[in-house]
Amino acid sequence: MIRRRSTPWIHKWSRPLIAAIAGCGALITGYLTIEKLTGGSAACLAEAGAKGCNDVLSSPWATIFGQPLALFGLLAYISMVILALAPLVFNSGENNSRKQLENLTWWLLLVGAIAMSVFSGYLMYVLASQIKAVCPYCIGSALFSVSLLVLTIMGRTWEDIGQIFFTALIVGMVTLIGTLGVYAGVNKSDVTSGTPGQPTKITFNSKGEPNPAFGWEVTTTSGEAEIALASHLAKVGAKEYSAFWCPHCHEQKQLFGKEAEEIINKDVKIECDPKGFKAQTELCKAAKIEGFPTWIVNGQSYSGVQNLEELAKVSGYTGPRNFKYFK
Repeated sequence: MIRRRSTPWIHKWSRPLIAAIAGCGALITGYLTIEKLTGGSAACLAEAGAKGCNDVLSSPWATIFGQPLALFGLLAYISMVILALAPLVFNSGENNSRKQLENLTWWLLLVGAIAMSVFSGYLMYVLASQIKAVCPYCIGSALFSVSLLVLTIMGRTWEDIGQIFFTALIVGMVTLIGTLGVYAGVNKSDVTSGTPGQPTKITFNSKGEPNPAFGWEVTTTSGEAEIALASHLAKVGAKEYSAFWCPHCHEQKQLFGKEAEEIINKDVKIECDPKGFKAQTELCKAAKIEGFPTWIVNGQSYSGVQNLEELAKVSGYTGPRNFKYFK
């Protein structure tokens, strides 16, 4: 009597597990998509002055073809859910048809999981080396992508292991080349001009001794969005507490540009160092300022350099948002 070998538990539950993990990924990316499209701020715990989720959402890497990156992630996760559950839901009763559907969806799951893992790996590199922020949503999504790949490989008996490696190599190369092509313009650094419709990452240099009257010279130029935001911040009574010798305050100036910074310097900025021009140290003490720059907008305090997109959100700014620079 020949005893039939039992099916490994991972093979029985692989598709439901893949669907569950992809469903969690869809919830995360769906939430981020809504926040991005509505101009909201994602809930994210971050230390004062440290970059967090909203810095990531306001960076140029968070937009592809004019749409939120999270939207494409949402579509990818939904596709994985459909592929995982299709053979379980659409059971025609014919063994051949069911077998064909299972084989097709397994290969599509493999291709999707590989592409998502490679793309997530690139985004993790950008997060650590370019944006330098801590984003639990992004890290969680990357872990979900890798988990989907592991479950797809282990979730069934693959007859040709070599074909898996060949598929992974081809899909991985195509995904990486496509990703680098999409983000080619984002990776260029420029301190004098921004790319239309796409903010530019700039490298800040503060050379020589700062002048007590204005610190270091602002070398960037403002666009209509920067000038409009500066005027709005002055109108709503926002305050930026800074010190002329502070390199991070200089970074904030560079984000606004020379023309907008003149408005900020006149109506928004408060100099906290006694040696600075028109210093107002008593106001700084009364506000209990502990670091520079510190923004107080609508009664809320924000420490560190702020991307203009973030300042626009917290201040209720509704004007143009084609900001030229980001940190």
